[in-house]
Amino acid sequence: MSGFLWSEDEDSFFGNEEVGASSRSAKGAKKAKAAPGASSDAPLSVTQLNEWVKKLVTQSIPTVWVSGEIGNLVQSSAGHVYFTLKDASGQLAAVLWRSTWEKLGVELREGMAVIVQGRIDVYAPRGTYQIVVQKIEEQGIGALQAAFRRLFAKLQKEGLFEAENKKPLPRFPQRIGFVTSPSGAAIHDFAQVLRRRWPLATVIIIPAKVQGEGAAEEIAKGIKVAAMLNPPLDVLVVGRGGGSLEDLWAFNEEEVVRAVAACPLPTISAVGHEIDVTLCDLAADVRALTPSEAAERVAPSKEEFLDYLDITRERLGLAIQAQWERSTAKLDAMTSRPVVDEPLRLLEVPTQRLDEVMRDLDDTLDRRVDQTQQQLERFAQVLEALSPLKTLARGYSLTLDAESGSVQFDAESVPIGARIVSVLSNGKLMSTVTERISEK
Repeated sequence: MSGFLWSEDEDSFFGNEEVGASSRSAKGAKKAKAAPGASSDAPLSVTQLNEWVKKLVTQSIPTVWVSGEIGNLVQSSAGHVYFTLKDASGQLAAVLWRSTWEKLGVELREGMAVIVQGRIDVYAPRGTYQIVVQKIEEQGIGALQAAFRRLFAKLQKEGLFEAENKKPLPRFPQRIGFVTSPSGAAIHDFAQVLRRRWPLATVIIIPAKVQGEGAAEEIAKGIKVAAMLNPPLDVLVVGRGGGSLEDLWAFNEEEVVRAVAACPLPTISAVGHEIDVTLCDLAADVRALTPSEAAERVAPSKEEFLDYLDITRERLGLAIQAQWERSTAKLDAMTSRPVVDEPLRLLEVPTQRLDEVMRDLDDTLDRRVDQTQQQLERFAQVLEALSPLKTLARGYSLTLDAESGSVQFDAESVPIGARIVSVLSNGKLMSTVTERISEK
């Protein structure tokens, strides 16, 4: 590719293949027709020139890294970011497409010193050139540190590092898992300290690469496997010994951090030395500065536990003694009460009261019976006085019609020959009427 405006490529670009062929066939001869833009007879249009310059620039200048300071920062309604990259003597237009910006996850601001990687492009409609940004880092920090900050900001926004999500560690673990390299110093240091402090625990090693290609995948897989073990683990440690940022980078990978945060087991991150901080440390329930400290934090000291048992035994004895004394005193107080000492005495007053009520009831009934009997006698006397038999006893009689049994009040109403019955006090007389004597 020639950088000169007129060449074989130019003939092809402007559609002048015939012109180029004829000029090449006549060696040393004068060209039959001038190349586009070479004279006033064949001028280029503005668009042609801009497109030609764009082709030259895009083919001649490779992807480059440029440092500078951000100015004129603008985000369009479509989400694309436009800014000027400048230094003390010059400036360069820059564009960061929305898809690239979302992938990078970087936060830009006015005056920010950055290093960008991109390709040079010409914006033909305006005849200006710009750099199309593909990567961007804050100046003064490396790519890994920039990636660390971006992932930290992303996961923090999702709440993966929140304190309320942290699970407490079991006080007396029996089965402890450790995702690490089985040949590394981390498991050796961890086991040595744990054996001295809490020999009752069993350590299950889940082997995984802790650095290099594929390490993040193996660590994340190991965490998931640990959560499925049966019998289940009481707690899980994830870690390795110290190293450079590059050596520890697997514990900053997103899949590892998410696996730690999602693990249902209480987790301890023990990565590197005291000065090393990884995203795995922030996502775990507890961070240990070293694998040795992880062993100290995961289980109690044997001596401390025995002291705790002695203190607990003493406190329990005192509590039992105090409870015994309180219960004895309460029992003595209860047995000294009359209800417990002489329970029948409580029934004396109610029994006496019941006797009195029964006597009162008997007296009342007797009085009512006497009163009723007297009333009946009076009623009998009245009835006896009004009885027809009393009248008959005094010499009177009652005349009835023998056929109908009706009482005869009027002598005129009884026909001659009628049979009548005379009712006396001690019997009846049957008679036949032979004569009526009227007293009117």
